Amino acid sequence: MSHPLLSLREGPVCRLRMNRPELHNAFDAMLIAALTGALEAAGRDDSVRVVVLEGEGPSFSAGADLNWMRGMAAASEEANRDDALALARLMRTLDELPKPTIARVHGAAFGGGVGLVACCDIAIGVPEVKFGLTESKLGLLPAVISPYVIEAIGARQARRWFATAEIFDAAEAQRIGLLHDVVNPTTLDTAVQRQIDFLLKAGPVAAASAKQLVRRVANEPSRDRLDADNAALIAQLRVSPEGQEGLAAFLDKRKPAWIQS
Repeated sequence: MSHPLLSLREGPVCRLRMNRPELHNAFDAMLIAALTGALEAAGRDDSVRVVVLEGEGPSFSAGADLNWMRGMAAASEEANRDDALALARLMRTLDELPKPTIARVHGAAFGGGVGLVACCDIAIGVPEVKFGLTESKLGLLPAVISPYVIEAIGARQARRWFATAEIFDAAEAQRIGLLHDVVNPTTLDTAVQRQIDFLLKAGPVAAASAKQLVRRVANEPSRDRLDADNAALIAQLRVSPEGQEGLAAFLDKRKPAWIQS
């Protein structure tokens, strides 16, 4: 039996590849646990600068495994709650990972697969990708992934897609904010690599902290507190080793130390 997740290293880049191609990388408890553990390990590893999330085979992720869902339908409410909390931990771990993340999206992304895309900092897909928040067809809702999908596409769009369970394409996903870029399948890897190259040129602390800044600014109602916190942040960054090196390199017209030759 193959492992449900492949962890591949390319220097400072960690590629986490869901590896259930025969099931379109559908979630079950093993894949959820494996992906959560791999993300936590990448988050602790100072040598990892970028995490790319991708799927083996014809799809990114088709959501929940039918056999797993059948088993959970027969389980108790308490067991279902514990199971949902495991998925919530995965999504939150990805969303808050202290590394920049890129979703490489192809084939299909349904249910929890949409949640993974929404949790990544950068999402790039091909025109043929099909998306769907199809839970309502089963009398369910995408409750666990909802905070991340709503943050990505906005409440107005979420109200439609959560209720109708419609399938939508990559162009629509880009229009509503789920995908950043839609590229030809032959250039998907090139487009992902381009984002990796940008991230590796940025300061490691700065690139990893960008999502924290965005989240704090988006959720802080007090402008006075924002001004104070942002002034403190930029002051801290300017005197930090990374900030000092970045400014010195710019003034000296050289590459900063974190850029590998």
